Amino acid sequence: MQAKSLLGLAFGLLASAAAVVAPLRPHPAAAAATTATMAVSATVLSTCLVVALPMVFGNYAPTAASDAQADLTVTCTPGTTYTLSLDKGLGSGATLAQRAMSFLTNSLTYSLYTTAARSVVWGDGTGGTATVTGTGTILPQLITVYGRIPASQNTAPGIYTDVVTVTLTY
Repeated sequence: MQAKSLLGLAFGLLASAAAVVAPLRPHPAAAAATTATMAVSATVLSTCLVVALPMVFGNYAPTAASDAQADLTVTCTPGTTYTLSLDKGLGSGATLAQRAMSFLTNSLTYSLYTTAARSVVWGDGTGGTATVTGTGTILPQLITVYGRIPASQNTAPGIYTDVVTVTLTY
């Protein structure tokens, strides 16, 4: 019996020790969660860029009109509407309908058009001139400017030049 009582005493002590130590061991914390929402935004601005290539008529003979063309490259954010206008250039006495290239004190008149038929003068939308409009896409857009030097201009030989400003409004 004595062995049984020692064994019972040992189990009793062990159980008592476990009861004392159990509250001291770490317990997992009770999990709690909360949520919130976060607004995310961005503003896409309308932007556009125009690049103009030179128009080169080459050699002009007064016996016939001389035609040339040049491309404008327009790149705008998708959906952005734009208008392209051309000024009269820097030539002396130039108008939107009849621009003028210069060489020293001499002039050589020419016109710029919106169509290959050269029937609609490209200007700023005033005085019977037209502008060109479009809407931006994801790709650059090529817009052609058509030029014509009329025949029968009797002017001095030389290299005639002008500078026309292209305005892209969006």
